Amino acid sequence: MHRNVSTTDDVLALLDGLFAPEADRWTAGGASWWDAFYADRSREVPFFAEKPDENLDAHLRQGRIAPGRALELGCGPGRNALRLAALGFDVDAVDLSPEALAWARERADEAGAGTIRFHHGDAFALTAAGAALAGPYDLIYDSGCFHHLPPHRRISYLALLERCLAPGGHFALTCFAAGEGGMGSELPDAELYLTGGLHGGLAYTDDELRHVFSGLTEIELRRMNDEAPESPVFGEPFLWTALFRAPARS
Repeated sequence: MHRNVSTTDDVLALLDGLFAPEADRWTAGGASWWDAFYADRSREVPFFAEKPDENLDAHLRQGRIAPGRALELGCGPGRNALRLAALGFDVDAVDLSPEALAWARERADEAGAGTIRFHHGDAFALTAAGAALAGPYDLIYDSGCFHHLPPHRRISYLALLERCLAPGGHFALTCFAAGEGGMGSELPDAELYLTGGLHGGLAYTDDELRHVFSGLTEIELRRMNDEAPESPVFGEPFLWTALFRAPARS
């Protein structure tokens, strides 16, 4: 059957298929790539260290975010989920990679973090309407997931935030920054479909992020601090950090 597009989900799935298989790092089909990435825990990858993002740590210390129910998208080895749980948050953490989740569970067991539930799978499916992780959440945190989405999946991402974020809740993000000292592909959206790849992840300008998340109130948007290896927090200046707040219930 060749004429099978009749819903928005059909269109999104069709567009997913325009990318080469090795570009897929956002659906369940991308799990094997992430498993290989996390398989060698001794690799010198800065965010393998068991310490939270400096921006998340700052938001928590400065009282911008109060403990509540939290969802982390793309939790990896669990470093941010652990910090949230330690400060009293009730945490659901999602990742595509069984390898990353096994590492995260080991860390949580060692830390005695009993308020984290780790979930394997596609975040869009796990948070669908009526699903267990549909919210509402007081905080949704994403450290490095958003920039691996193709342009059309921003629609899915915004729908996830609208569906799962509590009125007045916070959304915090780190993602690749465009421009000097940044990282990631700066190809225009249309060209990504012509090349069939995401080139390791998409870089954004600050204005692009403000446009994408214009339905939320901006609290802070800045480059991540450059943290030394011995710092108790993670920070790399090629990333943006952002904090937004959802509208309160009218």
